[in-house]
Amino acid sequence: MTNSLDTRTVTVTVRYFAGAKAAAGQGSEPVSVPAGTTVAALVEAIASDHGEALVKVLAASSFLLDGTAVHSRDEALADGAVLDVLPPFAGG
Repeated sequence: MTNSLDTRTVTVTVRYFAGAKAAAGQGSEPVSVPAGTTVAALVEAIASDHGEALVKVLAASSFLLDGTAVHSRDEALADGAVLDVLPPFAGG
């Protein structure tokens, strides 16, 4: 018999680039979340962990999940996944 309440967790590596790195105060971090957590929920969790500066950056950022552009933040995260936070880059 299996328990209907899933208590497993997955660990996702979040990598911050450019302004996101400055706002988070680090280049990357492992984040443990309940199994079934979506990209959207993870983004909310890291925003609440790091404060207003990162909240602003995240609002304008795009994301890569395991090297692929995230088109739907409803995608569930797998254990060992890597989420890259890519703020808008200036250039010319």
